[in-house]
Amino acid sequence: MKVPVLELRPAYDELAPELDAAYRRVMASGRYLLGPELEAFEAAYARSCGAAHCVGVANGLEALQLVLMALGVRPGDEVIVPSNGYIATWLAVTHAGATPVACEPDEATHNLDPRRLGSVLTPRTVAILPIHLYGQTADMAAIVDFAARHGLFVLEDAAQSHGALCHGRAAGSLGHAAGVSFYPSKNLGAFADAGAVTTSDAGLADRIRVLRNYGSKERYDHQVQGLNSRLSELQAAFLRVRLARLPGWNERRVRLAARYIQALEGVGDLVLPRVPDWAEPVWHLFVVRTRKREALRSYLADRGVGTQVHYPVPPHLSGAYQACGGKRGDFPIAERLSDEVLTLPIGPHVEPAAVDFVCAQIRSFFAA
Repeated sequence: MKVPVLELRPAYDELAPELDAAYRRVMASGRYLLGPELEAFEAAYARSCGAAHCVGVANGLEALQLVLMALGVRPGDEVIVPSNGYIATWLAVTHAGATPVACEPDEATHNLDPRRLGSVLTPRTVAILPIHLYGQTADMAAIVDFAARHGLFVLEDAAQSHGALCHGRAAGSLGHAAGVSFYPSKNLGAFADAGAVTTSDAGLADRIRVLRNYGSKERYDHQVQGLNSRLSELQAAFLRVRLARLPGWNERRVRLAARYIQALEGVGDLVLPRVPDWAEPVWHLFVVRTRKREALRSYLADRGVGTQVHYPVPPHLSGAYQACGGKRGDFPIAERLSDEVLTLPIGPHVEPAAVDFVCAQIRSFFAA
């Protein structure tokens, strides 16, 4: 059996008639930017996560950057970010002119640990930017409480958590605003780069609409220095189709994750994902840990099972932040995770039999 870690084509195959109809509708309209398809998707996505407003933008990185710009973040300000996760979160802070300040994760969940926030708080801190990693929300109740006590903004990186819940509330509605990615591999994926901002602050949403469009409300009247960061009509139409399927596709992921956990509990030195009582993840990724990662990856590859590492290099050790002087040992939890994490195949079109096959190979590896 061949089990790739990710396949994108099956999503199109399942929805082909609806997606093709959306394509023809947009192409026949002659309207390709900032039109009715975008407005309809923005309204639908805002409803889906319980936010008052959604602003479609070009990608998830710029979604975060635009929020920070709209909040007035400037050089000299600091934004607390996780020490682990994809570098886009750090880049958004840097591109907005502020300084990312890393905070270590909870080793059990891999999400930012609110108990450590006090150790990185300074008089220059203006915001906290947690990632909802792998499709499970960070401990937003504790993070929001800390932020309220210190007068800080809270911005969610909700790129991996479409439909995830925290204490019964949806990701994207848990802070002052959220940046969302619709990169093709996401639970709610477009067919190109795409993103959005969600917020219940009307004034903030209006400022982001201006900033995404060259800083302009009216054509050629540029009020501020903005970006060109617009979600196209075509991608918005495709996302409307896929949004209707998101709950069902997330439920398929939930069932597969439960199958993995039941089959792999107690196997070797494998550390399985931990889900707090208040969290309802949507399993964008199914990530395990083992000190034997490279040997296990090779063993699985030889048997037709694809895997991936999310993420092999913590941002502070990347070339992008070399000038900041980060070195190994600065953030030992993030570094340990980067050395041990391994992503197994999961998705709405992965068959249960494929998961059973993957689990059988993993058990065989550790038995040997």
